Amino acid sequence: MNIENTKAQMRKGVLEFCILSVLKEKDAYTSEILDTLKNAKLLVVEGTVYPLLTRLKNDGLLNYRWEESTSGPPRKYYGLTEIGQTFLNELNGTWTELSDAVKLITNQKQ
Repeated sequence: MNIENTKAQMRKGVLEFCILSVLKEKDAYTSEILDTLKNAKLLVVEGTVYPLLTRLKNDGLLNYRWEESTSGPPRKYYGLTEIGQTFLNELNGTWTELSDAVKLITNQKQ
């Protein structure tokens, strides 16, 4: 069994939740989202994030706007929609329940 594959699948499982969480406080462009994820040691590549952002937008959870940049081409800033905020709130509750259950099963202290 390949442990790296299992670890990658675990990260993918929470990536949507993490991206929505990054956007809960303020709109961000893709590089900012990637930097935030990388700083949290959640290693992802652009090729994974761009399709996910598009899917979240198509599902009505995100919107975007273009903003001029002083250091290059215009940037696409993503933000949560009202539906996205509601969805994130539901995921937060589910994450808490899941995290508590995993800690209980694996005997980790909280």
